[in-house]
Amino acid sequence: MTDMRFLQIHWLTSYPATLLNRDDSGLAKRLPFGGVVRTRVSSQCLKRHWRTVEDEWALKNIGLEMAVRSRETPERRILPALEQAQAGSEDIRNATVLALAIQLYGDKAEDKSKRQALLLGEPEIAYLAGKSIEIAKTATDAKGAAEAMKKLFKEEKGNLAALRKNGVLEAGLEAALFGRMVTSDPEANTDAAIHVAHAFTVHEEASESDYFTVVDDLAQEAGETGAGGIFDTELTAGLFYGYVVVDIPALIANVGGDAALAGRICEHLIHLIATVSPGAKKGSTAPYAVAQTMLVEAGRRQPRTLADAFRAPSEALIADADRALAEHLRKIDAAYGAKEERRFLSIEGADLSGATRTDLDGLGVFARDAAVAKSGS
Repeated sequence: MTDMRFLQIHWLTSYPATLLNRDDSGLAKRLPFGGVVRTRVSSQCLKRHWRTVEDEWALKNIGLEMAVRSRETPERRILPALEQAQAGSEDIRNATVLALAIQLYGDKAEDKSKRQALLLGEPEIAYLAGKSIEIAKTATDAKGAAEAMKKLFKEEKGNLAALRKNGVLEAGLEAALFGRMVTSDPEANTDAAIHVAHAFTVHEEASESDYFTVVDDLAQEAGETGAGGIFDTELTAGLFYGYVVVDIPALIANVGGDAALAGRICEHLIHLIATVSPGAKKGSTAPYAVAQTMLVEAGRRQPRTLADAFRAPSEALIADADRALAEHLRKIDAAYGAKEERRFLSIEGADLSGATRTDLDGLGVFARDAAVAKSGS
């Protein structure tokens, strides 16, 4: 394997009686595709679960600084640092933190509900805390503190971007993987190296409204009838197709040119995608499943999804979905040639064009080696 540019990851995972990803009305997210409505899991939902999971393949176990995504980082992280340092009076500290929030989140930042959650790496938070402490200690009043913070961001334009001299990972591992946007400091923006599609069911949506009651134990003991509460929620079931692309050169660049590190990230990502389940209402649905089929491709050509394998809705059976995926892959190969190196795992014994069967550990090693090979090492 030499000079690989893209890693493409496709998978099929089945979930019964779950509510994996809700919309603003509490219902399952949906997507029209191929003339029917499918159940959907958003890319944001998938990425969050991969970022925050606690297990042996957790991203934090790679040993790098993670990041904090919040609308309230100034109040929850910077203000306590000012208080601990006893920097200035309470009014000065509050003015410093508010001025920082305005610089980070915009002119309407005084209303926290109007801020967008911003991803900041721990080194960046420490940098901002240090600057804030300096300002609060030297300011003579609240107005002076606010002006000093404004001046800092004006004179040291690109202050977050300036941290890149110490390495792009100052923004945290999540930013290196999934990117971030900082409206107040465009040079601190990071392009995502990992591109995640919304997962969707290979068949038409399958859902029902689950009506349930809550029993009032004490009322029941007293011989009273009726329920302590009557509720309903939506439950869905489905076999989902998911797709991820890793831009290997971009990932290596985002982690400071360390191909070995990029390789470890890819190996972790394979395990996370295969085994980590998104899901709301975990206590009442136990939405845990593993990928039943996973195909990993390494190559130099522009990536392409295999979603059209399911444009005509498939049966909700893994064997049928495997056949649809295999047939579509053969058609792609016939038209464009089979130029990617492929490995796959399959619970049901799928037969995928030009792919060598292995287990999950083998897929992880394959992905890791693809990244390392890009560096020529």
